[in-house]
Amino acid sequence: MAKQLDYHTIHEIFTRFHAAEPEPKGELDHVNAYTLVVAVALSAQATDAGVNKATRKLFQVVTTPQQMLELGEERLIEHIKTIGLYRNKARNVMKLSRILVEQYGGEVPNSRAALQSLPGVGRKTANVVLNMWWHYPAQAVDTHIFRFGNRSGVAPGKDVDAVERAIEDNIPVDFQQHAHHWMILHGRYHCKARKPMCPTCLIRDLCQYEDKTV
Repeated sequence: MAKQLDYHTIHEIFTRFHAAEPEPKGELDHVNAYTLVVAVALSAQATDAGVNKATRKLFQVVTTPQQMLELGEERLIEHIKTIGLYRNKARNVMKLSRILVEQYGGEVPNSRAALQSLPGVGRKTANVVLNMWWHYPAQAVDTHIFRFGNRSGVAPGKDVDAVERAIEDNIPVDFQQHAHHWMILHGRYHCKARKPMCPTCLIRDLCQYEDKTV
């Protein structure tokens, strides 16, 4: 684990991220808050590309919790069976859809606690939805962010909660809205687990990672 970087270094890192990609976007396809919740719930232990492939036809016929209930669990499974843990995920999607219909009038709530009360929705999923749909600067820490935060010193922490707090505490406010997207994309495409692309990294000179590739 690298030491926590200072304010000026972090500011420079995110200034470079912003210059390279001013408006980073999440890569999960969705059409509204509900389909975003479903997509993120399905993405656990799966790739965004794999989820998008599975939901492409699904979201053409289902865009509301009521429509999902009418589709039914078995027909949902037919759409998502290429995704890992699809039976458990299908069960959770049906349960959360029923709760949204019965307790929230078919609308997705926009508090973290209410979102986390839904089956299959953890803190990371709730933070993704709050950030991507409601533009709240919530920080969803996945494996890419955890790796990048600890390697670079941008947001070191022993667990995802510690990394989330480090992001909130140390990244300047003007970068908070897009911080987790910049970090996810950098971790996914540059600061890779096995072969990080250090030679072409735009923050190579600022990163504290001791085992930089050459």
